[in-house]
Amino acid sequence: MDVGATRVEVFADGEVTVGGERIAPPAGMDPYSAAIAVLAEYARSSGAPALAHAVDHSNGQEGHFQVLADGTAEPVAGASEAPIPEQTGADAPPGSADNGPVPDSSPTPPPAREAFPQMPQVATHGSTTVKAPEKEPSPYGTPQIETQFVRPDRSRPTTGVRGALYSATGGYLNLGPSAKDQDEAELERRIARPLSGSFNTAVLSLKGGIGKTSTTVGVGMILAEYRGDHPCAIDANPDSGDLAERALGEMLYQKVKPRTVTDMVRDIAGINSLTALTDYMHHANRLHLVAGEQDPALSDALTAAEYSKIHHLVSQYYSVTLTDCGTGVSHPAMAGVLPRATNLVIASGYAVSGAKRARNTLQWLAGHGYENLARNAIVVVTDKDQVSNRVDKRAIEEHLAGYCRKLITVPHDRGVADGDRISLEKLSGNTRRAYKEIAAAIVDGYV
Repeated sequence: MDVGATRVEVFADGEVTVGGERIAPPAGMDPYSAAIAVLAEYARSSGAPALAHAVDHSNGQEGHFQVLADGTAEPVAGASEAPIPEQTGADAPPGSADNGPVPDSSPTPPPAREAFPQMPQVATHGSTTVKAPEKEPSPYGTPQIETQFVRPDRSRPTTGVRGALYSATGGYLNLGPSAKDQDEAELERRIARPLSGSFNTAVLSLKGGIGKTSTTVGVGMILAEYRGDHPCAIDANPDSGDLAERALGEMLYQKVKPRTVTDMVRDIAGINSLTALTDYMHHANRLHLVAGEQDPALSDALTAAEYSKIHHLVSQYYSVTLTDCGTGVSHPAMAGVLPRATNLVIASGYAVSGAKRARNTLQWLAGHGYENLARNAIVVVTDKDQVSNRVDKRAIEEHLAGYCRKLITVPHDRGVADGDRISLEKLSGNTRRAYKEIAAAIVDGYV
């Protein structure tokens, strides 16, 4: 290591040490940012930039950079990345991480043979050159083994100190994505998985006001953001459902063409193309919506047969459909929803009554011919009302988890609790992450 440089080590488990001491990040700060903060403090104390020698044990790379007193990271001129030495300590050879670099006088090893086309062997005897026997050449048109002449680009880090160093050095210092970045990328891969056919997820609850519609909108927008196809959300709530308002906002919804599920039912015989269907849709970016009926005199009239017709029409043009159901499972339309559902999302809250209703919903489904849907259901517990500390949240989670395939919690978020338009940009990172987990679990249930 260079004289005067502080060693920053990044381990495969995400732990970071500075100068051999493990960093305990303050609340809300990831360990990588904490390392930069420590180096910035070094710079402020010494009155000079803090030189750092970064070592990433997860991918065998290292590099040099400096941190200024204001926390800005800059590349060190002439520094380069290199493999991490395998030995350290008193017995390590010259040039190890503890003894500092020394010039390498050994010749550069030749590239691995597998990376180049196989050439004929040549043997030399005195002044006579004898060419070794060759295999019979392959005729033109026979597939040959492709040689990789260009190494694939290394994944770009986007968060923490890795992302900061990547940006500060113009991509020169690339320690690769952190464990958090890799986890996010895996979620997005699951969400974007190609599908063959059409699938429908019903979102339901036995109690209103516990996050059913907000979950439908938030998850629908996540699906729209990461999938190549457009998802569709249908408002099948008989109690003046507000799915479209939560996705568009009340002011924008009032300005658009007031087409609802009732209009689609009335004109369904003449809707025979995607262009015609789009005229009955609302659009929140890439999420397409069928709005619920706002007239109380008409909203309760949706029958199982009418929902079946709507779903059959929509499924011809959309691979992923979310159906925002009403409260309860005994409404007439549910007889059309449940048989056409690929999987279910059961909305719940931390209030004891809401948790019991979620459990009762799963038990009712299992006892009325929908045991497979109940077993593979995703229970979403939204901390919408911020219950008191008397409620044992962990006990509720563990209890409900025993009745379903997956339980996911959504933290309290004013962007959800206020009941206004849901915007992914205004949600907290933890809420957005929860919606991504729900979307990934939904698509997992399709394949």
